[in-house]
Amino acid sequence: MRILKLKPACKDYLWGGRRLIEEYGKESDGDILAETWELSCHPDGPSVIDNGPYAGRTLQQYIDAEGKAVLGTNCRRFRDFPILTKFIDARDNLSIQVHPDNRYALKNEGQYGKTEMWYVMDAGEQAFLYYGFKREISREEFQERIQKDTLLEVLNAVPVQKGDVLFIESGTIHAIGKDILIAEIQQNSNVTYRVYDYGRVGRDGKKRDLHIEKALAVTRRVPIVKDRSSYPHIADCDYFTVDKLNLDGKVMKKMGGNVSQASFASILILDGKGTISSGDETVAYEKGDSFFLAAGSGEYTVEGSCDALITTIREKAAPVRIGINIGVNETRIGLVDVHQKLLACRKIRTKAERPAGEVIREIGQQTLALLEECRIPMDQCVCAGISVPGTVDQRKGVVCYSNNIRWKQVELAKQMSGYLPIPVRIANDADCAALGEAIAGAGKEYQDVVMLTLGAGVGSGVILDGEICAGKNIGGNELGHMVIVENGETCTCGRRGCLEAYVSVRALIRDARAAAGQEMTPEEIFRQAASGDVRFEELIDRYARRLGNGLVNIVNIFRPQLILLGGELSEQVETLLPVLRGMLKEGCFGGADSEYPDIEIAALGNDAGVIGAAGLV
Repeated sequence: MRILKLKPACKDYLWGGRRLIEEYGKESDGDILAETWELSCHPDGPSVIDNGPYAGRTLQQYIDAEGKAVLGTNCRRFRDFPILTKFIDARDNLSIQVHPDNRYALKNEGQYGKTEMWYVMDAGEQAFLYYGFKREISREEFQERIQKDTLLEVLNAVPVQKGDVLFIESGTIHAIGKDILIAEIQQNSNVTYRVYDYGRVGRDGKKRDLHIEKALAVTRRVPIVKDRSSYPHIADCDYFTVDKLNLDGKVMKKMGGNVSQASFASILILDGKGTISSGDETVAYEKGDSFFLAAGSGEYTVEGSCDALITTIREKAAPVRIGINIGVNETRIGLVDVHQKLLACRKIRTKAERPAGEVIREIGQQTLALLEECRIPMDQCVCAGISVPGTVDQRKGVVCYSNNIRWKQVELAKQMSGYLPIPVRIANDADCAALGEAIAGAGKEYQDVVMLTLGAGVGSGVILDGEICAGKNIGGNELGHMVIVENGETCTCGRRGCLEAYVSVRALIRDARAAAGQEMTPEEIFRQAASGDVRFEELIDRYARRLGNGLVNIVNIFRPQLILLGGELSEQVETLLPVLRGMLKEGCFGGADSEYPDIEIAALGNDAGVIGAAGLV
């Protein structure tokens, strides 16, 4: 089914009238009907499908069943369904109100902020609405006028008539006046802070709540300088694009369009009647109907006589990606641009001994603080990626097990989404480091790269065709745990003979202790070998052969274009590159007559994990 007809959720707020019932055929149990949520996946009022195999199920249930591909590629950057469309019948004045932006709303309300567009469907002769301030006022004056009921004196009253369009960005004080019928396209949010309500009481006989402190925090106390121009659209922003369709049924009685893979299309019928066709489907429409066409539906036609609003989601301009690299001791939070350049970075202590939720909360708060410091609004961020040590389920966004930070079955992506209202993806830290080097570092000229991270353990990342190769099952490519010595040294994983048990920092220090009877740093060990100390020459020779054998196995399995060595030991191991290259030449299947990759040292250091994490989406 390409064309989904929707039934709205109905709201009977006290300021509503009966026009939506009497003129638009909306069904309501009450005497008044203030709003109908025509296209909605919001839990406070989901719309329901009225035709086809999904009839009786909510739009969100349809999306869950069919997959987010029905929303289009331009919607990948949104955590939730991006928009909500309404009909609003204001028989009486709405409250003076303001909506927060994404950052404030997410932190304080757990959902998106609200930017919206109003299309005036009808208005009385004296109809007007409030839209911003007449002049700039201070916070103190704002608060005082709220307390003394003089706020209306400084608000900008705008007369309206049928066909007017107003764009209301978050933070703009506003109110719909009485005797106005409006079609509203907005962010998917139900967060409203009332500032003034004419002293009205609710059904409980009590004055309705005001939200003064929150309104003071989010309101832009300046006049609206000029109307926003969205030509050739009637509205266009990072959340939605709205176009007006008018068919007079005579000269213009048919219009064709195309729903690409980039975005779904919402068609809201303001007036008229006719048919919508796509493929072999034809659905009748009339005044007040709402339709959803899934991304990729292809060509469609609207015939008849109608006024309609067509809403789509455009591609994000100038996106910024968030990359977070969670380490045992330190967590790095970075902002990365479209050229894979690290714009800004913040470092915090991980303190992994704390509960996982506490660690995640601090990372989320510090990420928001970094965005604020850089004056980058959330709506310029298309995604967030998180690099984390251990075994991860990328599809579910769950850290299954990490012995380094002692996490088990932590829903990392879900919890971080509570702070960042954008898609959140996670991956193993070594995979992210490899991806970072492949897209911005020493491997950026290659599509197939394998990276070993030589640190306290040995991590690995495999990049094939420019993407992380993690396999179908949870666990990924743990090349550090390939067995190179049968019944060899005990590894941190509990098995014996793993590559990590011979070429990690721990292993090198262990072997030096056995050779010299003292604790030594990797720098000291390599320095002693370079000075001619036979004990350490032999130790480094064994180390090189163990590492070389591991690299030979990797090449024989993956045949990458490049092998990268990173981590704490990479600078020391650089002196061994001629030996390691020689081992590849001799040890790889086919020998010197076959193609074998070069070995290089990773270039990005600790930034690799941040940039790679940001590149997960």
